[in-house]
Amino acid sequence: MTNLELIPVDSVGTATNGIIGNSLGMQSVLVEVKRVAATDSTVLVLGETGTGKDLIARAIHDLSSRSGGPFVSLSCAAIPLDLLESELFGHERGAFTGAIIQKIGRFEMADTGTLFLDEIGDLPPALQPKLLRVLQAHEFERLGSGRTHRVDVRLVAATHRDLGQMIRRGEFRSDLYYRLNVFPVVLPPLRHRREDIPQLASHFIEIVSQRMGKKITRIPKETMDALVAYSWPGNVRELQNLIERAVIRADNGVLLNPLPTDEDQAAIPATATSDKNPGRPNAVGGTFTDCTRGLILGTLQATGWLVGGRGGAAERLGLKRTTLVAKMKKLGISRPTPRNRVSSSKLRSIQEYQHHQ
Repeated sequence: MTNLELIPVDSVGTATNGIIGNSLGMQSVLVEVKRVAATDSTVLVLGETGTGKDLIARAIHDLSSRSGGPFVSLSCAAIPLDLLESELFGHERGAFTGAIIQKIGRFEMADTGTLFLDEIGDLPPALQPKLLRVLQAHEFERLGSGRTHRVDVRLVAATHRDLGQMIRRGEFRSDLYYRLNVFPVVLPPLRHRREDIPQLASHFIEIVSQRMGKKITRIPKETMDALVAYSWPGNVRELQNLIERAVIRADNGVLLNPLPTDEDQAAIPATATSDKNPGRPNAVGGTFTDCTRGLILGTLQATGWLVGGRGGAAERLGLKRTTLVAKMKKLGISRPTPRNRVSSSKLRSIQEYQHHQ
């Protein structure tokens, strides 16, 4: 058996703000990151789920003149629709039922710094003009207040969704898209940067082995060849998770192949998700990921896409809300954007807000 020594990440010379990559695609991305970081322009980071869009946003902040200010992040997909406006802009005491104290929104928290809005494609249509106003005029009002607040915030947004298609379907405002898309940064999927996999694997092995108190010294060539050849639908996040699995199972300092074998796949119950109804399982050959995706989608649909709280999908699945959100991101599950429809809870929030104006 031929073995490969772990590749020291320091020797790679490309670990820029935690971003590792020697490939031409990643080097091009890093050039763009350094170029735009020197400005205050809005950045739109595009890429599949698990490609590291949050690392790009953080690098832009750290390399900018705002690095001494706050870096605030928010996933638009992780917050219930009727609470997202309050999370972004804040609210006054008594602004709506349950608002017993004043709340500062993410825009105010990020003043003089950077605000990272992940999953911007999940921003409800009702909030899109309000975000557009902040980008254009740098001002907003908290829910329940007539006082205008001005902020100095640099916005970095990210999404794995095709905003162009959403515009054509009437789900995303074109004027907001043009305002966000001042400087796009497109992250390549891991399958398009296979030459980076050995360095990434070594990086994750080092982190995980230190955390677990284990020492990994060798990677069999067969293991590395398998990692490089794999398609990585979950991208870098999937690689990180599988490396952790491999470290747990490693004996005598040797990292074995963590990828599922044909026998493993055959042992998985034959359940997949339907293309017509992704929340319902089919009695056809599928993987564990298919089963997990179908279960989560079915539960979300049954709860009306309520992720957390009493009766939410996380409670039904026996998971913490943060754990469920992480699984949704890994599997590329996002809340469908409603068309020409305002939920009853959102309508109540709007009416309460108007009542206090």
